Amino acid sequence: MLYINKKVLASDARYFSNKNAINALMNSGNKVDLDKAGKEHDQILDALKNAGIEVIQIPSPDNCQDGVYVANWAFILNNKAFLSRLPNTRKVEEPYAKQILERFNLELVKMPSNVKAFSGQGDTLACGRYIFCQSPYRSSKEAHLELQKAFPDKIVVSLRTKPQRWFKIGPKKVNKITGWLDSPTYDLDLALAILKPPLNNQNCLIAYSPSRFTRKSKKKLNSLKDVDKIKVSKKETIKNYALNLVSTGEKVILNSGTTKFVEDLKKAGLKTIELDLPELKKGGGSIRCCTLTLE
Repeated sequence: MLYINKKVLASDARYFSNKNAINALMNSGNKVDLDKAGKEHDQILDALKNAGIEVIQIPSPDNCQDGVYVANWAFILNNKAFLSRLPNTRKVEEPYAKQILERFNLELVKMPSNVKAFSGQGDTLACGRYIFCQSPYRSSKEAHLELQKAFPDKIVVSLRTKPQRWFKIGPKKVNKITGWLDSPTYDLDLALAILKPPLNNQNCLIAYSPSRFTRKSKKKLNSLKDVDKIKVSKKETIKNYALNLVSTGEKVILNSGTTKFVEDLKKAGLKTIELDLPELKKGGGSIRCCTLTLE
């Protein structure tokens, strides 16, 4: 049965590349095999469909290396789509995303001018009465305030993952292309995942990587008594993109190589569909990044 992610939007990997290394997981020297990346993207779509998810596929925007990452186009909840503010090299995707989302009878919401950055679903994940948000890497803190205004019945939980640092202990790194602070978990969907909504008096179930969050953010997450949590190691989070997944509340589509996490998912009563996606990982995103939840 599908409880969450019933309908998703996806594009294609036609222009996928890591030439412009706009996040900490990209290495432009590690060239992408476009044919293999396209086949991996097809695997994702097939797995989503096999899990019962309705997939609406649209062409990716012309000549956009990150156009495969539709999750960053908006955050959608209760038929409202909050449009994103993307980094410099992705700005051309914004009008295209708006044009696509206008097809779905959604109320499109443009963030006010004080919101300088907003990474859509990449940085904003909803579960029950909670909306989990991250700043500052790809989303401004002001975006969290706008979401709280829009959904007064929800609790917006503002989080922050650890930045990338020079030599791991030095100053925080700024991305040379975007000019923004960088992090291996630059989007929240690389460090936290929604697994089950609160059903039948059960808690919401999430997975997260404690090692990736600041002390203050870990304290916030641990204080949520009506949210059950699976903890994921730093290695599986960063190396295997374990948390960049899509769950139906019953089945979880995720990257292969996450042995411990898969064991914990099965203990929680979830079924798993594991995919090997080495080419798509070169862009710094994976399964969750390639899907935008419409319903």
